[in-house]
Amino acid sequence: MEYLNSVFIFFAGLWAGTINSVVGSGTLVTFPVLIALGYAPVTASISNAMGLVAGNAAGAWGYRKELAGRGRALLRLLPASLLGGITGAYLLLHLPEKVFGYAAPVLIIVALLMVVFQPRLQQWVRNREQNPEHALRDRSHGILLVVLVYLAGVYGGYFVAAQGILLVGILGVFMAGTIQNANAMKNILVLGVNIVAAASYLLFAFGRISWAAVGLIAVSSLIGGVIGSKVGRRLSPAVLRGVIFTLGIVALGFMIANLFK
Repeated sequence: MEYLNSVFIFFAGLWAGTINSVVGSGTLVTFPVLIALGYAPVTASISNAMGLVAGNAAGAWGYRKELAGRGRALLRLLPASLLGGITGAYLLLHLPEKVFGYAAPVLIIVALLMVVFQPRLQQWVRNREQNPEHALRDRSHGILLVVLVYLAGVYGGYFVAAQGILLVGILGVFMAGTIQNANAMKNILVLGVNIVAAASYLLFAFGRISWAAVGLIAVSSLIGGVIGSKVGRRLSPAVLRGVIFTLGIVALGFMIANLFK
């Protein structure tokens, strides 16, 4: 791997690890960089997901205080998230690579829409906190919550981008607590999905992994996860969303261009 390419990947992983612990959608930073550097889409997705596990772990640890009193809810939701991750990883590994080539641009668009509309989603969460009499109750919507977390896991196992934003929205609407509580639970659920997906890739797609990219993203995202969990809340969400959106459009352009080669 050329030195300059390594620098690009390292700093992409650093930024992705930082924003994953605070906002989510860090894959929309690392995935476009890998695609732009010439990685095949599935190899880029697999290597990126494996590398970001370290950053996910750092972010989850950094938000551990916000998990107080959430153990029972996590025990109920984590199996659904893990099963979804296994399902998504299976689809990625067994569907023809052309399917991912066509699906990835659509998924990038979906992820970008989640990023763009995140402020409105967060406002819904805040309104729910301020008006508990209108809140949806955990018990009466428990099955729907588990199903939605499973589907988010499928999405994350197949295409990592913006899984965190999707989960924050689901948890914020269907569970009591603050958005920081939802974000802390999101970090654990995303970590679970990425771990089972990474294990699947190790067992069934070893030859499609770029270990150089995995190593660079793992180290840099770990550092970024620590930074994000401590000082990331001070960063401007608008600036972060703007950069994510720009890089996502770049990735979309590369993906569409590859379809016509």
